[in-house]
Amino acid sequence: MKSSNVIYHQATVTRQRRNKLNEHRSVVLWFTGLSGSGKSTLAHSVEEKLYQKGCRTFVLDGDNVRHGLNSNLDFSESGRTENIRRISEVSKLMLESGLIVMTAFISPFYKDRNEAKRLISNDDFIEIYCKASIETCEARDVKGLYKKARAGKIKNYTGIDSPYEVPSNPELTIDTENESLEKSVNRIVDFLKSKTIIK
Repeated sequence: MKSSNVIYHQATVTRQRRNKLNEHRSVVLWFTGLSGSGKSTLAHSVEEKLYQKGCRTFVLDGDNVRHGLNSNLDFSESGRTENIRRISEVSKLMLESGLIVMTAFISPFYKDRNEAKRLISNDDFIEIYCKASIETCEARDVKGLYKKARAGKIKNYTGIDSPYEVPSNPELTIDTENESLEKSVNRIVDFLKSKTIIK
C-alpha cells in the first residue's frame, strides 16, 4: 500500500539528457522463453556487442536476481508474478538512468509480460521471444532441472507442470533452435539500428 506522504521528486538530470550523453536511446530488451531456450546466452552476447560499440548496458538475469532482490520468492504463480513485477520496476529505473537493459526471464504468463510493457511503455519495451521446442530445451538441460521436474523433485516447472504462454506479437522472434548465436545477435543489433536506438 502506497503512503500518501511520499512525493515524487523530479530530477534535473533527465533520461533525455543521459541519452544524449550516451549517444544512444535507453530501452528494455525483454528476452522471454523456456528454460534452456538461450535467453541468458543471447542477452549477454548482445550486451557484449553493444558494449564494444560504446553503449551503456546491463543484463538482469533470472537466476542472478533470485539470489538477491527476489530471493524470498517461490515459483508459484503469485511468486512468478511478483518476480516479474519487481524486475519491471527495476528495469524502468535502469531505463531512466540511460541504460540499454536486457532482461533474461522465462516470464511465462501473458498478463505479467503485458503488465511489464504497460509499466515500461510500448515505445521502450522490446519483447524478444527465444523460440525453442521443449525437446530441445530438455536436451540442453545444462542445470539438470527438467530431469528433476520430470522426476517430481521440482514443482511448478515451466513446460512440465506449469504453462508457458507464447508471445502473440513479439517485436522479434529468435529461433534459437536453428539459428546461430552470431546471426541472432546481429539480427537484434540490426533491429536496434533500424529503430534508431543505436547508431
